Amino acid sequence: MKRIALVAVSTVLAGGLLFAQQTQQQPPQPPPTQQSPQMQQPGQAPRLPASPPGQAATQVGGKWVTPEGSTVPRYTEGKWIVIEYGRPILRGRKQIFGSGADYGKKVNDDGPVWRAGANMTTRLKTQVPLVFGGKTLPAGDYSMFVDLKPAAWTLIISTQPYQQKYDKENKTDTWGAYNYDQKFDVLRAPMTVSKNAATIDQFTIQFVNVTDAGGTLQMLWENTVGSVGFKIGQ
Repeated sequence: MKRIALVAVSTVLAGGLLFAQQTQQQPPQPPPTQQSPQMQQPGQAPRLPASPPGQAATQVGGKWVTPEGSTVPRYTEGKWIVIEYGRPILRGRKQIFGSGADYGKKVNDDGPVWRAGANMTTRLKTQVPLVFGGKTLPAGDYSMFVDLKPAAWTLIISTQPYQQKYDKENKTDTWGAYNYDQKFDVLRAPMTVSKNAATIDQFTIQFVNVTDAGGTLQMLWENTVGSVGFKIGQ
């Protein structure tokens, strides 16, 4: 009887082990309330805003330190410069900035200046003073716009209050560049405008050639690149 019992127990254990192995080999299933991309109907695109949110960021003034007991250096004490903006897409459009007397009208969308993106007002947040065109911008939170003229863009930094959610009854705070008022401008700096060989499909803001002394802020869309240099202030 003991022999029969041992055989039975071994069989049960072996079966349980086999079941466990089979269970572990099964791919994890999404929760019932979530729909994985594989479960979408053929041809159904993921739901995204028409102009997805974007962020350009860099960090300056820090130092690389290797902690005691480690061989991997870490960047510490750096200060952030961050731009948050909406990223519109060409979707087959041509000459997005236009030409002649119509230059900039398409992207301004009846606004007095360009919001440098889409949706809510583009925001610049810096933990260090920045110098554009010889003018110092103290550390802080600001709105960013661009005055568009053919081959002569102007970067605008403003302290005007902005809307985080659009309210058509609000006629004083900006949504994008709507309600923009020049009296809140704290800095204007000329930008250089050049052409890019590649066509940039989605509007992009980026920092290039960054050092602890400064760098260049670029805005790229279609074949146009707007650039402005900056220095790190004291």
